[in-house]
Amino acid sequence: MNELRVGLIGCGAIGKDHALRIQNKLQRARIVAVTDVVRESAEKVAQLCDCTVRDTATEIIADPEIDAVVVTAWDPAHKELVLECIEHQKFVFCEKPLATEAKGAEEIIRTEMQGGNRLVQVGFMRRYDKGYRQMKEIIDGGGIGAPLLVHCAHRNVASGKGVTEDFMITQTCIHEIDLTKWLVDDDYDSVRCLVGRTSKEAPDGLRDPQMALIRTKSGICIDVEIFLNARFGYDIQCQVVGERGTVNLPDPSYPPIRTEAMKGTQLCTDWSIRFIEAYDVELQEWIDNTIQGITAGPNSWDGYIAALTADLLIKSRDEGGAEIKLNTPERPVFYQN
Repeated sequence: MNELRVGLIGCGAIGKDHALRIQNKLQRARIVAVTDVVRESAEKVAQLCDCTVRDTATEIIADPEIDAVVVTAWDPAHKELVLECIEHQKFVFCEKPLATEAKGAEEIIRTEMQGGNRLVQVGFMRRYDKGYRQMKEIIDGGGIGAPLLVHCAHRNVASGKGVTEDFMITQTCIHEIDLTKWLVDDDYDSVRCLVGRTSKEAPDGLRDPQMALIRTKSGICIDVEIFLNARFGYDIQCQVVGERGTVNLPDPSYPPIRTEAMKGTQLCTDWSIRFIEAYDVELQEWIDNTIQGITAGPNSWDGYIAALTADLLIKSRDEGGAEIKLNTPERPVFYQN
C-alpha cells in the first residue's frame, strides 16, 4: 500500500481540521469519504477535500475501498464507532476520549483482543509535541535523576457554552492524565480531586479552577491545575522535579517585545495554535504506521486507563476530595509496545 484511503466520521471543528491536514499537508494519505449527523457540515468538508459524502458511519466503516477511519464524532458516539471498526478489522484513529466512561473502554479492549489485532489509536496528541518529547528524552536518559514530582497547569482563556465540571476532567485534564503517565513511565496508584475558591470569571454553577492530585505506584506525586477561565491566554505548563534537577516544558517561541516601558512575549489563545505541529506529527506517524499494518501510538489500553482515572477523579471531587485507589491490572501483553 502506497497511499492510505481514509474515511472521516464527524465533521465538526477538529474533524474539519484533521481532514484538511490529511488532504493538504500530510503525505501518503487522502480523504475519500466523510459523514456527519449534520449533513451540511459533511458537505462543506467534502467540497474542501474533493471527496464523497456518505449517509451513515457504517457506509464508511464497511467500505472495502476505505483502508482506515478517523473518528472525530460526538464523544458519546466514539465507543460504538470504534467497536464497529474492530468488527470490520479496520484501523481506526479515534480522537480522545476513547469512551466517555471506563466500562466502555473495557468493552473495546475485550473486543480488540478477541479479534487478535491491534487496530486502535487514541488521539492523545501531547505525546507528539516537540517540547514534551524533549522532556521525555531527558527524563529517560537520567538527566535529572529519578522523577519525584510533576507540576502541571492547563489554563484556557474561557470555558465554552455548556461546559460542565465533568468536562473539566474528561476533556481538559484528560490530556495531562495520559501525558504524565507516559512522561514518567509509571502506573497510577491513587487519585484525588480538590475544589477550592472559585474564580469570579467562571460562569454560574462551574467550580473553576480545580486541582487533580495523582500518586504513581513508585510514589511520584503529580498535581494538575485545571483552570478554564484564566482569561489571560491558553497556557500549558509542565515541570518534572527529579533527584538531581528539574526539566520544564518550553513555552512556544514568539519574538520578545519591548514597548511602553514593558517587555514580554505573545501567548497562544487556543489549543489549535499551540499544538498545531503536534497534530501534524501525530497523524503523519499514524498514517505511516497504518500503511505498514502496525499501531505504535496511544492504544486502547491507554484510553482505558485515562477514562478510569477520569472517572475516579470525578468521583473523588464529588465525594469531597477523598483519595481513591485505582486497583488496575497489569497492562496485557497484547498492549505492550
